[in-house]
Amino acid sequence: MTWVSLKIEAQDNTADLISDTLMELGALSAIIEDANAETIDEQPIFGEPGDPPPGIWQQNLVSALFDEGVDIDAVIADLQSQTKLPNFNYTTEIIQEQDWVRATQSQFDPIKITDTLWIVPTWHDSPNPDAINIILDPGLAFGTGSHPTTHLCLAWLTQTVKAGQTVLDYGCGSGILAIAAKKLDAGKVVGVDIDPQAIQSSLYNAEQNYVSADFYPATEYQSAEFDIVVANILSSALSVLAPALARSCKAGGRIALSGILREQESAVSDIYAEWFDMETPQYMDSWVLLTGTRKCAS
Repeated sequence: MTWVSLKIEAQDNTADLISDTLMELGALSAIIEDANAETIDEQPIFGEPGDPPPGIWQQNLVSALFDEGVDIDAVIADLQSQTKLPNFNYTTEIIQEQDWVRATQSQFDPIKITDTLWIVPTWHDSPNPDAINIILDPGLAFGTGSHPTTHLCLAWLTQTVKAGQTVLDYGCGSGILAIAAKKLDAGKVVGVDIDPQAIQSSLYNAEQNYVSADFYPATEYQSAEFDIVVANILSSALSVLAPALARSCKAGGRIALSGILREQESAVSDIYAEWFDMETPQYMDSWVLLTGTRKCAS
């Protein structure tokens, strides 16, 4: 079985109209994509720390799928008639039937964080069975190790966690940082998130990795002191939560903060300097990891 893929260039103020109209004209599906995807002009707008709120790109491709045999010329003519938009730039492609599950899985390979720490999807074997391997599939909650903010935090944990130390992962997402801490021989590990889906995802992923950690919705979290606090969340949230995260870190304890763009570094670091001796920042692409040691009470 084959299908016809129709891709139409659209501006941010016309993409929704074109997409909705194509569905009315018999499209099996219609999605809006960034026309600049995988280029230096790509606009990340969904689901990563520091991104703009969910919305739509300025330059778009509306991608619609039709049954084989569709009259594309007629579809375009009807689209112009119903939307009153002239002169569409579009392309078509024949899509062959394939195993979509395997095609999707092929996009996600094991991720090397360090020589001794890997993130491995369930459908792959680990490239290094002797390393610490976190079994984690892409899912609804943020944090698979592929994003620089998560990568920075994971690498820092491998250098920082000592046996038996307590760890707080605030904004736990998929639970990846909490799971990594536990596999690095931490003692009590707690994850907190405002999203109920994140809590469910974290619990599931911890079970898949045969580790035990406690995960709580933010509304149910009872503040305590930890040897290590790590928070990979929006810089705006980090700024607001600074007093609470400082209270959660023992005197002499360590903190790691990510989800921070380079241009946000100074502002966030200045806030946390009230409670922490801030250390040399670490960078990956346009992202920053801020770390520090909790000052002793005077």
